[in-house]
Amino acid sequence: MNEATLFRQLADLLVRHRAREKADPLLRPHEPDALARLLELERPAKGDWRQILAWLEAYLEHSVKTGHPGFLNRMWSGANLPSILAEMVVAVSNTSACTYEAAPVSTLMERYMLETMLELVGFDEGEGQMTSGSSQGNLVAMLAARNERLQTAKEEGLWRQPPLYAFVSAEAHYSLDKAANVLGIGTDHLRKVAVDRRGRMDPDALADELERCRRDGGRPFFVCATLGTTVRGAYDPLEPLAALREEYGFWLHGDGAWGGAALLDDRLRRRFLTGVERLDSFTWDFHKMPGTNLTCNMLLFNGRRDGFRCACSAGEHSYLFREESDTHPLDLGVGSLQCARRVDSLKWFLDWKYFGKKGLARRVRRYLELAEYAERRVGEMAELEMVAPRESFNVCFRYRAARKNDCNDLNLRLRHRLLRQGAALVGVGWIGEKLALRLLITHPDFDETAVDRFLEQVAAAGRELDRLSPDREA
Repeated sequence: MNEATLFRQLADLLVRHRAREKADPLLRPHEPDALARLLELERPAKGDWRQILAWLEAYLEHSVKTGHPGFLNRMWSGANLPSILAEMVVAVSNTSACTYEAAPVSTLMERYMLETMLELVGFDEGEGQMTSGSSQGNLVAMLAARNERLQTAKEEGLWRQPPLYAFVSAEAHYSLDKAANVLGIGTDHLRKVAVDRRGRMDPDALADELERCRRDGGRPFFVCATLGTTVRGAYDPLEPLAALREEYGFWLHGDGAWGGAALLDDRLRRRFLTGVERLDSFTWDFHKMPGTNLTCNMLLFNGRRDGFRCACSAGEHSYLFREESDTHPLDLGVGSLQCARRVDSLKWFLDWKYFGKKGLARRVRRYLELAEYAERRVGEMAELEMVAPRESFNVCFRYRAARKNDCNDLNLRLRHRLLRQGAALVGVGWIGEKLALRLLITHPDFDETAVDRFLEQVAAAGRELDRLSPDREA
């Protein structure tokens, strides 16, 4: 089979998959052992393109269909078509976006998009970098803050240095814990600050923690404001945090992985992100609400130039980055934690050009409207209840179990039942001692009818499980 035939057959396979993706079940579930047997993983296939194509077809057939309207589990869903096309082209071109020499087009596209985003956020004299996701974005921001506070830390490490402390919301993403571990700060030195009743970091509680840290001889160096928490969707207040920075001198970072999409709409920016331009750094995942193919993230620094190179570059790398080269200033890999870098800029560029800021803003506004509608419908359905008031785009609700002490367990079993039925995959999260079903709408075709259908599926599964004891569940 020649290459042209292979590409044609693959294209036919993808077209069939896309045509069925929304109508087929979300998943045809199998137990792991049964799925492994069905996939015939041990089967030899040396030189056998038909078997290679069969495995590709099996992959599509038995994977979770993230473009299905029932995929409500994560902060992303099926990707935009421009970025899917870009991902295919990037795979064929197979280069690394570390130097202009190796990736001239993607380098210029990345710089263009980062400059566009710096202007959008309102960062003057800033710089940006595309990373593997906001987890890495948070890590690099903390690294830059550490090195800025301790000028010799990059070379000497943390030996004989005053103890450093970072501060995050009690509902911040776990990637901040990982960053404290990786950077040698220590997870005990990552202080979790109390939140208010809406799930936002309490500035007064932060002030108390900062003062206690300084009084005990510690050095506060980094505060992360979560802009759209993972479970509740709460936005930490930026203006009072920026005021505390003036007193304590820490680096103020914004984790907008989820809620940063509010930047696309001026009204939503004023509502959720007032003061974002005062941050020292900001990260945002374009693969979440904007819908770009996974992964697509930016990390921006405010008021700094060469901050990425100062934070991330180390070691002898002249074999790759040659300072005598005219294009060396364009080599984005110098300021990256990675050596090889994925070409994500083409996806981002094409989505931005095709939909435009206004088109993406309409999409984000629509998601908020649907979240508001879902909250209202939960309130109208006697069998359902909100676990916490909606803060932004997240709808945290549950089925009212007849046995109150069985409520958490029943909702978890309810969630698993919907998946086994191939109907829906919805996320869960804890709010205090209550387990909530976490409805996140990021599918551009989702509408009020789809909300109603999903909530009715939840209610029907809840009624069925409520009649059964756990040991009798089918």
